[in-house]
Amino acid sequence: MQTDPKPGILYIVATPIGNLEDMTFRGVRILQTVDLIAAEDTRHTGKLLQHFQIKTPQISYHEHNRNSRIPELLEQLGEGKAIALVTDAGMPGISDPGYELVKACVAAEISVVPIPGANAAITALSAAGLPTDRFVFEGFLPAKTQGRREHLEFLKTEPRTLIFYESPHRLPETLQDLADIFGSDRQIVLARELTKLYEEFWRGTLAQALAYCSDKEPQGEYTLVVAGSPPTQLVLSEVELKAELTKLITQGMSRSQASRELAKVTSLPRRQLYQLALSIEIGD
Repeated sequence: MQTDPKPGILYIVATPIGNLEDMTFRGVRILQTVDLIAAEDTRHTGKLLQHFQIKTPQISYHEHNRNSRIPELLEQLGEGKAIALVTDAGMPGISDPGYELVKACVAAEISVVPIPGANAAITALSAAGLPTDRFVFEGFLPAKTQGRREHLEFLKTEPRTLIFYESPHRLPETLQDLADIFGSDRQIVLARELTKLYEEFWRGTLAQALAYCSDKEPQGEYTLVVAGSPPTQLVLSEVELKAELTKLITQGMSRSQASRELAKVTSLPRRQLYQLALSIEIGD
């Protein structure tokens, strides 16, 4: 009796972003044991495979052939083959077409297994010295000036730390747009050549970053880590403060909770707001 073949597995395998020592033992094992490696650039990945003495065959999968390649890969996965997806550097699916293949596999109920490793955005953020508890990864900004500036206007008041990728030839104009829209005193970290011999972290304001790039031609791929927008402080009259406290209390908060919440968005201490809250008469 013939049975249907067991569906295969798509492995999302992170590769080094510079230093080959960042390749994980698990990543090497998976690349050695899968049936096929789908690579963004087979020549680039070939050097990695040669370094680790991996002889698994490759097939190209990139932005320009994804539409024709996805059905082919799904067919092989449906036949029970195990396939590893790799990008030139870092985690597949982050700012590359790997997302489309993963989406197709999920829709086809094919198992997708991530093999984590190096990632430029998280690597830069971890050493930037800017807040890491909340952050937003934006990837590459639009290449055209109008689209880029419109998107930055949308992000202008984002309070979380922002992470962008940028090419060296477009870095000066991106920094200028950031300074124009976010303000020249906003803090930024320029991270380049991460994990490589000439790894560099430059820290300062956007105005200083523009001066730095004018004196030194940008080289290598950049990860930009930009401080979020500082919180705005509301200035309210006593009548307005009471109205806000009343609204919070009628929504179910205690006077103490309401005072604490309002203190977060004003320049007033919680104790002062609590005393004001005690003077409010709340009807039944």
